[in-house]
Amino acid sequence: MPRIRLLAAMALGLALTAPPAVAASPRSCEVAVPGAAYEVGTCLPDLTTAGTVTDGHSDPAQWAGLQPAGTRNPTGVPGTQIDGYFPDTSTLNPTHGWNHDSQFVIRLPDHWNGGLVVAGTPGNRAQYANDFTISDWVLARGYAYAATDKGNVGSAFYRDGRRPGDAVAEWNTRVTQLARAARTAVARRYGRAPARTYAAGISNGGYLVRWQLENHPELYDGGVDWEGTLFRADGPNLFTYLPALLRNYPAYAAGSAEAHRALLDAGLAPGSEFLWPYHEQVYWDLTQRIYREEFDPSYDGATEAGTPYCASGTPGCDADYDYAARPRSVHRAVARVSLTGRIRKPLITLQGTLDTLLPISQDGDVYARMVRGPFRYYRIEGGNHVDGLYDTYPDRLRPMLPCFRAAFTAMEGWSAGHTPPPSATLPRPASGDLANTCSLAS
Repeated sequence: MPRIRLLAAMALGLALTAPPAVAASPRSCEVAVPGAAYEVGTCLPDLTTAGTVTDGHSDPAQWAGLQPAGTRNPTGVPGTQIDGYFPDTSTLNPTHGWNHDSQFVIRLPDHWNGGLVVAGTPGNRAQYANDFTISDWVLARGYAYAATDKGNVGSAFYRDGRRPGDAVAEWNTRVTQLARAARTAVARRYGRAPARTYAAGISNGGYLVRWQLENHPELYDGGVDWEGTLFRADGPNLFTYLPALLRNYPAYAAGSAEAHRALLDAGLAPGSEFLWPYHEQVYWDLTQRIYREEFDPSYDGATEAGTPYCASGTPGCDADYDYAARPRSVHRAVARVSLTGRIRKPLITLQGTLDTLLPISQDGDVYARMVRGPFRYYRIEGGNHVDGLYDTYPDRLRPMLPCFRAAFTAMEGWSAGHTPPPSATLPRPASGDLANTCSLAS
């Protein structure tokens, strides 16, 4: 497909709301992105969500629930936003009415600090998912910012690709593609290449940070991994603990002490019980079924992504899934996207001790033992997988977002030769503005 580059004056025809006129040269709205099949450059008075939500250049639905309500974010960062997509055959992403995957967003602030931040999205969300948690803050610090939808989105992401594991493998390819393209776009916009490039991401986006630093360290100066997903062919991985949660939760909810013990043995943290009902309703069943479909579609025959909330003993039920007993082809599919821990640029990992989707004992703690390379690991007491739950449990949880920002600041210092605080478990403060403050010094 030939490249189509449109100016801001043509944005109405692409389901992007036309932004107000700004005092920026037309040239700054036309930065070509290498390899893009389609792109729209727009000069904006404010690249942060304070502006982009109102003028149609972000979508709050994509980042809903990822931050506590009391978070204070910067505003007022003028610059250029480029929306577009790379060539792809899948059509799962409906953003802008394009119905085209491999969509990206690149933001280029007028006042640039020489750096670039590259992100993949959490879960199966689209390219604006990090806008509030990552983009706003790094743009205010002067960074250019680039994010990708990872090449497929939504709960049916597993439909993308031909072989088991293809959809997740594409995530890695798309982040690498965007990092290379964004570095060139930045150089074209500012007249020089970025002096430093960082990878950053949450959950599946955190996994992508790990994978990028293991496999493409030449593109980055470091990365910050916020509770990244752990894929390992030999486990632990999603499939080694989620079935046990699905299998034992009904008996636990009915009062079984034995089932409670089984849930803890599967990896859930003692003291996280108040989070279990929400995760059982929202995350565990769906996550097991759609990711199992991605790597092991034959388990349930012709049924697509299993049977929701099936009882143990039902044929093809994911509550009875036994990863260790599945064919070697399944393990090879997971191996294609597995992590090794052999990072070759500095990495900071954060994970909450009350993470009830990716239990810390099955994820962050394991990856920390795997890592060989420059690394810091901060375990956040009271942190869980989604910061939006802090508003429901402000007396028991701690938001992760302020600690991510503290970690990013530490990464900046690390790049400049300042050693970050040692890896540690950071206690939950008894008081203070937990939604906006965090210190990495234990």
